[in-house]
Amino acid sequence: MAFHTNRRDFLRRVSSSSILMASTLGATNVLGEYGPIQRTAGSHLRVSLNAYSFLELLNANAKDSSTGVNLFQVCDFCARHGFDAVDLTGYFFPGYPNAPDDNYIIKLKRYAFDRGLDISGTGVRNDFTTAEKSVRDEGVQRIKMWIEVAAKLGAPAIRAFADCQTPFKNWQEASQSSTRNAVESWMADSLRECAEYGQKFGVVVAVQNHGDFINTGEDHLSLLRKVDHPWCAALVDTGKYLTADPYADIAIMAPYAVNWQIKETMNSLPTGSPTDMNRLVTIVRQSGYRGYLPIETLAMKRKNYDPFVEVPKVLAELRKAIAETSEVAPLPN
Repeated sequence: MAFHTNRRDFLRRVSSSSILMASTLGATNVLGEYGPIQRTAGSHLRVSLNAYSFLELLNANAKDSSTGVNLFQVCDFCARHGFDAVDLTGYFFPGYPNAPDDNYIIKLKRYAFDRGLDISGTGVRNDFTTAEKSVRDEGVQRIKMWIEVAAKLGAPAIRAFADCQTPFKNWQEASQSSTRNAVESWMADSLRECAEYGQKFGVVVAVQNHGDFINTGEDHLSLLRKVDHPWCAALVDTGKYLTADPYADIAIMAPYAVNWQIKETMNSLPTGSPTDMNRLVTIVRQSGYRGYLPIETLAMKRKNYDPFVEVPKVLAELRKAIAETSEVAPLPN
């Protein structure tokens, strides 16, 4: 694919210190050319669970601790089902959007560790498409605050949105009819500031496609290229490229991914079209990705949705696909 960086040219052009940073974490060489993450030794995949799968039960528990489930119980669920990690969404921490007390963070981190779980990430809400700079600045400060939380948890990445408050179709109106290029530029400035802060704490800012400003793989990549920072990369939501062939968009972005959300269905396909896990994991392996594949199941207006039932079903499908694609090798750069 044309956007791949030629590894030999890359190594020749950068200094040894830049090589170390690019090959381990990121994506920007000294010429400012945003390229795929440089990986080693083929794909290595581990399964994680995004706590958002328990959205309704976590929200219920926040209102009444005698109902629903809390994050500690989500960790117990993950341990019982053999997950490698858990993604602890920030919304479900006490006091959100403010940072939780350090004692809570330390207790939850130890609780996960004692159950053999890594913490694969966390995430917050933000809106960087709005023309109101004060709202963008508020999002930057929230992400910075939660970068520190992520570092305390030992989470390697924090999820950020382009825009999680305004539907994609309304982003231009919300931005006072600004051009897409102008909106992308101020978004990139905000994300770059977050990435610079993330670098200080060893936390990658992972930008998620969410069917808003980022609608396609090219939208996603265009924004990351404009941010152009080694500590800003992609979180690929497999259900939120709203195109005729979302697998093609996933293939575009897999080389830039530091985290994922593996969904049951492709939102842009006909209602009820399940994700082809073998096809998806083949694409992931072809990119050479090494890391977590967090599952995120959603109610999607299903009255009978039960994460205790749905998550194990999707987990079994994902594990089967990982096993059946074990011989798939990365595509050449």
